[in-house]
Amino acid sequence: MNKSRIIELRQTLHKFPELSGHEEQTAERVASWLKECDPDELLTGIGGHGIVAVWKGEVPGSEVVLRADLDALPIEEVNDLPYRSKNPGTAHLCGHDGHIAILCAMAESLSKKPPRKGRVTLLFQPSEENGEGAQKMLADPAMEKFSPDFVFALHNIPGYPLRSVIVKENSFSAAVNSILIRLKGKTAHAAEPENGFNPAQALAEIVQDSLLLGVSDIDDPEMRIITPVYAMLGEKAYGTSAGDAEIHLTLRCWNNQNLRRLESEIENLVSVIADKYHLKFDVDYTQTFFANMNDKECVEYVREAAEKNGLTIFEKNTPFKWGEDFGFFTSRYKGCMFGLGAGETCPALHNPDYDFPDELIETGVAIFSGITDIITG
Repeated sequence: MNKSRIIELRQTLHKFPELSGHEEQTAERVASWLKECDPDELLTGIGGHGIVAVWKGEVPGSEVVLRADLDALPIEEVNDLPYRSKNPGTAHLCGHDGHIAILCAMAESLSKKPPRKGRVTLLFQPSEENGEGAQKMLADPAMEKFSPDFVFALHNIPGYPLRSVIVKENSFSAAVNSILIRLKGKTAHAAEPENGFNPAQALAEIVQDSLLLGVSDIDDPEMRIITPVYAMLGEKAYGTSAGDAEIHLTLRCWNNQNLRRLESEIENLVSVIADKYHLKFDVDYTQTFFANMNDKECVEYVREAAEKNGLTIFEKNTPFKWGEDFGFFTSRYKGCMFGLGAGETCPALHNPDYDFPDELIETGVAIFSGITDIITG
């Protein structure tokens, strides 16, 4: 691996971040790099700006997919770096620039040493942060023949020792969904609210009663986190009793089935309260993330690769509470997401002073190479 060149790529990606659905220049840079690595197949523009590159072995075997994410966050970076973001209000503060660099280094490695059997596919996914990219890529007609045996992804994790490997069987990260609740009443004169249907009390009860459904203990397999994130009532019209309201809640559970049940309970709760106050309502969802369900066999491949490279392994007892769009892949295929420790003093993900540690590129390549060597020989 040409360390200086791959670090330069990572820092260039950091300098020019793009938001979900707008990763055009990022995808162009990645595609240009991949062309130099001479894959057997190279597909671009998949599900938006997604990219798929394939290296084939000499004999049939399993297909292993390694995935990275392309998008950045709508947050202003505060770091004083020579490669600081040049796009105002946008920055790679989750480390996707580093994840991309790891897969680009893997492409370089595969160009020199392709798999002996089967296939290794590198997949660069757009729109991870809003939970839309995985589904769009898999729905693209160009992916009709896509049927991998194993899918793997990594995420850097601040707070763990640098270059350590974090693994967990079953749920690795939470199932997350945001519910949008809209209430429709009837305006009236503010002096005569009895002539209308003001949704204020309904809004308050929905928030309070929803929170009562929560289970905050992360050691409980029935964990439920309900977070109010937005509310709106009426207009800034002081002579008018409000007639409309809107509440957004983010819901988290350890698995997809529990999240579906929680969604149903909240929808029923909204229906009862809306009826009580003579309101119409509708419910919608946005930024849906499936839980990352790690297959036991795939986790063992990660452990074996980490051990062969002499890396410290942390066995996590509970899943991470954040959502990750790779869960859509693990809902369809045998797979595993694992973590790479980004350092105990590294700023947290999505913080304005976060920056991906370049030392992790070599570690990520070592694990991914170890996994593919085990499966494809």
